[in-house]
Amino acid sequence: MARIQLDNISKVFGHHTALEHLDLDVADGEFFVLLGPTGAGKTTTLRLIAGLEKPTAGTIRISGLDVNSWGPAERDVALVLQQYSLYPRLTVRENLAFPLKSRIRNASADEIETRIAYAARTLRIEHLLDRKTDRLSGGEMQRVSIGRAIVREPRVFLMDEPLSNLDAKLRETMRSELKDLQRRLGATFIFVTHDQVEAMTMGDRMAVLNNGHVIQVGKPSEVYNNPRNTFVASFVGSPAINLLHGRLANNRAVVTPLTFELPVGGAGASEGAKEGAMTFGIRPEDVEVASGAPVEARIHDVENHGIEKIVTLRVGDNLLRASIPAQTEVKVEDAVRFGWDPEKVMLFDAATGVNLRHEAA
Repeated sequence: MARIQLDNISKVFGHHTALEHLDLDVADGEFFVLLGPTGAGKTTTLRLIAGLEKPTAGTIRISGLDVNSWGPAERDVALVLQQYSLYPRLTVRENLAFPLKSRIRNASADEIETRIAYAARTLRIEHLLDRKTDRLSGGEMQRVSIGRAIVREPRVFLMDEPLSNLDAKLRETMRSELKDLQRRLGATFIFVTHDQVEAMTMGDRMAVLNNGHVIQVGKPSEVYNNPRNTFVASFVGSPAINLLHGRLANNRAVVTPLTFELPVGGAGASEGAKEGAMTFGIRPEDVEVASGAPVEARIHDVENHGIEKIVTLRVGDNLLRASIPAQTEVKVEDAVRFGWDPEKVMLFDAATGVNLRHEAA
């Protein structure tokens, strides 16, 4: 397959800078996710790798070779889009065969049948081969779209939000199927999404993009547990992290003097973080609602997620979310008490948003 390297890539469209000084290194056979909000530069990055756009500055390498001057066909990559790009009047078999009949590939009839059979078996669409694609469900069409990429046997699979048009249950199924497919093929996958659940569950590594810049690269667990700044912390994780503004004093988070003060630990505190204005980050699963806990709050909202409840706690003007067992009986405006795991509190510089623990790591 292929290693993909982007060195100091910038891309400008007219007066708009889509990417600026972007560096990425995707290992051979890796499932790599580009995560970020709309307009972050994810699709532009994918189009540059595919050769559909040329970088304004910087170098793109595939397997160590500079491919800036190569066209899409020369790069031997397959692009799978959220729009399925199938021919509705052709059967599934004919759609799968189509990429192999170009003048560039011009595969023999036997080779075409062999590759179609392999793709159909891999994606479990053998029973659909003689059906017209306009009679398929969304999930079936997405499988055929991926099959069109598989038959080409490309060096790299590029996927631009391929699951966004599917319903929630089918997205969940396709996530696991795509990850399993990547393992079986041993291929390099670069997967674009704005859905952090997809990024967390599918990626070997992930890059978080915002406004054309790479903010952080790492394994999903690393990005989740040690985000570089408040943007990454708030974008990665569901339910979202609690970000509370206050002051650090004597290794305590003072959100509201006397009524909302809790201890903090971890690298940020032990490294002697300067006392003063601070943003404190705590994941909902690290907030404990229990009788005898140090801080009193009111239940502001309750979300029943089946296996757990997410409650929003109100302390004065501050709101924070906590995960509690599903069987716990609570209702809006109940008085409860809570605390948190001091070692899990993240300290962010109030001015820059930088995670002090990340800087110390």
